[in-house]
Amino acid sequence: MTLHAEERAERRAAPKPARIPSGDRPMYPSGEGLTHHWASMGETTFVAGIWALYALHRIAGRRVFRALMWPVVLVHWLTRPALREASLGYLRRQQAANRLWPHEPNWRQGLQHVALFAETLLDKLLAMAGRYPADKVRMDGAEAVAQQAISGGGGVLVTAHIGCLELCRAMAQRQPAFKLNVLVHTRHAQAFNRILQRLQPGAALNLIEVSEITVATAMLLADKVAAGEFVAIAGDRVPLHGGRTVTVDFLGSPAPLPIGPYVLASLLKCPLHFLGCIHEGDGYAMHFEPLAEQVLLPRKQREQALAEHAARYAECLARLLQRSPYDWFNFYRFWDPAHA
Repeated sequence: MTLHAEERAERRAAPKPARIPSGDRPMYPSGEGLTHHWASMGETTFVAGIWALYALHRIAGRRVFRALMWPVVLVHWLTRPALREASLGYLRRQQAANRLWPHEPNWRQGLQHVALFAETLLDKLLAMAGRYPADKVRMDGAEAVAQQAISGGGGVLVTAHIGCLELCRAMAQRQPAFKLNVLVHTRHAQAFNRILQRLQPGAALNLIEVSEITVATAMLLADKVAAGEFVAIAGDRVPLHGGRTVTVDFLGSPAPLPIGPYVLASLLKCPLHFLGCIHEGDGYAMHFEPLAEQVLLPRKQREQALAEHAARYAECLARLLQRSPYDWFNFYRFWDPAHA
């Protein structure tokens, strides 16, 4: 059975996810906006904002960019209650789980969280343009993925809205055999690809827009994995049109995580790895971790197997965020299934 067919069968049996009220409109993480759902935003505004951000840095440098960034961050913080709620909700769960700060996170930590997101957007552009210094990117645990790429075998990388994943191009610089296809659930994939081609023609990073995995999409991804390429898919956000989730513990609270990455890896019969990125020192650390040589979903234990894979992913993500807690950019009610 294809992923699309499995998802359709499961969706018929599952309750329909609730829409987000239009009043809850958090800041768009990793280039993805939110009106009724986190994934909608006007492409013209999006592209204009991207280029304005990039031009400001090129003309004035990072110090001026930071100085001008703070008023924008403050306005967002003051005028977007959903943004404040989501940021502080996440930071307070971090505090309860790991005691990272001497006191309960408040507006100071929240502003720092949003400011890091704004600065990370700049680094995404620099990474896509090949202008982010490669010596400031440390690869952690990348040997297995690099060896897999050299041998001509592809795989699935389950990632998150964390740090600057566009720095995967640094991996491609060091290992030319590494080619990455990133699945995104918004209409901005084509816009991002156009920006990417203007910033750096021939970059080994390709964005593929998917609102759901159809038979055609699964065949396309199967061809890419068979050709030795990798497919990255977020494991911390429910797709645009809903989809099945499993509930696992994340930072001490039950969290709904999509099953898509594990079903996809099972269908493609390829290795599954975790991929994360966090700020480290004056640069970033790209973290790879093997999750499964092959994802097996036995019919009778399917739900249990899916939950185990999602729980393993959540553990990897939590460990990484403990090292750099401001690097997670899911600015919506993540722990509330009705707002996923």
